Amino acid sequence: MTVNEGLRLMAGIAILVSLALAHYVSQWWLLFTVFVALNLIQSAFTRWCPAMVMLKKLGLREEKPVA
Repeated sequence: MTVNEGLRLMAGIAILVSLALAHYVSQWWLLFTVFVALNLIQSAFTRWCPAMVMLKKLGLREEKPVA
């Protein structure tokens, strides 16, 4: 698994968990969903996300650029 795949997996899980928490616990959990979405948007432009640092430390490899 690559860092980008791991990042997508982590974001998807975070969104699903926060939506479940918003439904069953408190709608304030939707703010976490917004945070994840904003983080994904900024990472699309900067190609950097704090979670990528953690995923690299866990041993996920970076994708090689396609030439």
